[in-house]
Amino acid sequence: MKYPERIDIPRRPELTSPVSLLRGYRGLWNTPLEKLGIRTIRDLLFFFPRSYESTGELVALADLEEESEVTIVGEIESIRMGRTRYGKSIFSITVDCDGSLLKATWFNMHFMKDKYQAGDRVVLSGLAKPKADRWEMTHPRISVIDEETQVQGSEVLPVYRLSQGISQLAMRKLVKTAVEDYVDKLEEAIPELIRIQKGIGSIHEAVRGIHFPESMEKVEHHRLRFVYQELLVLQLALVLRRWYHSIANKAPQLETDARIHARITARFPFELTAAQHRVVQDICDDMASSEPMNRLLQGDVGSGKTVVAEYAMLLSVAHGHQAVLMAPTEILAQQHFRTLQEDLKNSRVNIGLLTGSMAAGDRRRVLEELASGEIDLLIGTHSVANEEVEFKSLALVVIDEQHKFGVRQRMAARNNGLDPHYLVMSATPIPRTIAMGMFADLDISTIRQGPDHQQPVHTYLGDATEREKWWQFFRAKLREGRQGYVIASTVERATREDLVSVEEIYEGLRNRILSDFRIGVVHGKMTSADKEETMRQFHAHELDVLVATSVIEVGVNVPNASLMTIEDAQQFGLAQLHQLRGRVRRGHHAGYVCVFGSPANEEAEHRLQAFVDTLDGFELAEIDFDLRGPGDLFGTKQHGMPPLRVADLRRDRTIVELARDDAQAMLESDPGLQSTEFVKLRKQVLRRYGRVLDVGDVS
Repeated sequence: MKYPERIDIPRRPELTSPVSLLRGYRGLWNTPLEKLGIRTIRDLLFFFPRSYESTGELVALADLEEESEVTIVGEIESIRMGRTRYGKSIFSITVDCDGSLLKATWFNMHFMKDKYQAGDRVVLSGLAKPKADRWEMTHPRISVIDEETQVQGSEVLPVYRLSQGISQLAMRKLVKTAVEDYVDKLEEAIPELIRIQKGIGSIHEAVRGIHFPESMEKVEHHRLRFVYQELLVLQLALVLRRWYHSIANKAPQLETDARIHARITARFPFELTAAQHRVVQDICDDMASSEPMNRLLQGDVGSGKTVVAEYAMLLSVAHGHQAVLMAPTEILAQQHFRTLQEDLKNSRVNIGLLTGSMAAGDRRRVLEELASGEIDLLIGTHSVANEEVEFKSLALVVIDEQHKFGVRQRMAARNNGLDPHYLVMSATPIPRTIAMGMFADLDISTIRQGPDHQQPVHTYLGDATEREKWWQFFRAKLREGRQGYVIASTVERATREDLVSVEEIYEGLRNRILSDFRIGVVHGKMTSADKEETMRQFHAHELDVLVATSVIEVGVNVPNASLMTIEDAQQFGLAQLHQLRGRVRRGHHAGYVCVFGSPANEEAEHRLQAFVDTLDGFELAEIDFDLRGPGDLFGTKQHGMPPLRVADLRRDRTIVELARDDAQAMLESDPGLQSTEFVKLRKQVLRRYGRVLDVGDVS
């Protein structure tokens, strides 16, 4: 008996299948969709609209009696391009709506002529106004539809980001197909009890509703479900990371007693402030535990964070271990090195410096002394976090200006089976929402105020009429023995014709405005040796004025420098301006800063005025956050984490706090999220953040 050959029945595509397997898919969409990041059916389901447009009531033109907001359907009869007598382009179409005519007009939108043609069936929504023999609309919303499409009035239509080669109509149809055929395959990650408590719908309801909502009120309801889920997944990743490292890693226990405390504080030429004592106690408590410290120390400019870090490093040395301080620039690393040498000049503590520009022989010597334990404290740049750098017994890692590194950066070194404690520092105060949203895996200590001797800084917003008056004042202070900075936003004019380069400013000051004074220049394109020599001369007061880019924004400490001029100030963010201003509040002389800029918009004007009006870095951080959101402050890029897709830390502040509290409660009730209730949520956390946050091996 002959059996028939086996017949393979094609399997229905899955969520992870290529989007090209959708019914009705056209191959010419491959490239446009890839440019939008859409490769799978799942990608398409979660490609949410960027906005929505509402249509008016669907009417027949023949029944319309007065001016009103309506939706009409008709066929394009003719198209016309023209210009007004003032030069504006005019694009207009005449639409036949069952015998009644409507003229739709758009100004300065000449590109529309390539999108429509006579015979297209279109839907127009807008304010219809009666004319002699027809109706007219100006700048209505318009969509091309096919003969089969049934148009409903008073609709909310999704508007998607597009790439050349796919229209809004095609995108809507494609998404609609994906939703109809595959939304039920989506896995619900949020447990039902939590959804009931929060009053949010299922994943299936939310995806349908966010693409094709019944009303704008429903849009917000569905959006909030995804905002909550996205922030909850992020918060769970952070608390899981913290929990995992607390059980998986073991650090040396470094206890503090009265004798050690007295020996360390005797090295400082001043008394610690109350805030510094409080933060030192936080750090001592952490380092006495075998659970690795993971603490963020934030403080305003000049508040004394470095002294606290020095205390922690000396505590490591007191127990026979090593410590390392990583700085974001060679200039700052050199400065930390000099400061520690001065503070510890009569001690037996051996300090090393490791930077990328060191000669090969010097680098080899430092590496050998590190491995043998001869070097107790190492100061360096990011080159320290290299696998070839071997410590004999590393107990503490201090990362200065963590947003320049990203707090997720970790040392490659492992020694004696122990993991080091971590202290990361930021002189850019972190807005409360960012602290909750992005730093939930860290303990946070804050120093808001500097030492009592810290002088105020007088800040002015200058204009062209006040330049000469400012420079007269600048010269007078230099003659009194002070030093000053002049800041440029760019190294070369070629980057922007409307900006003044650092070299142009230098030449103008040297030849005219400050020709009687000694002037140096430093910027990022100079060699490390040249930058170091210029900074040495400025420290030694062999130079009166330093012309620089923002390369000196962080940590540079010249107490005698009390003057600063900032050119093209509109190019700097608030946090950056505040950091620059911090360079002239390091000594016992009052500081003076004048900013000159050409703000191009209201936000830039507000930013400069806020800088002039406010000396408190924490207040400025909140203002900057309100103005620009997290992207320019502590956005996900600086952490190496995927960007948020739906949530906005500025707009969704209350949900950030709610998600943080819920994540902590979940982990307390179920460490590791191992129960059946949380297994799908845990799976989503690991899929999105496992590799980035080093929680992929949570078990």
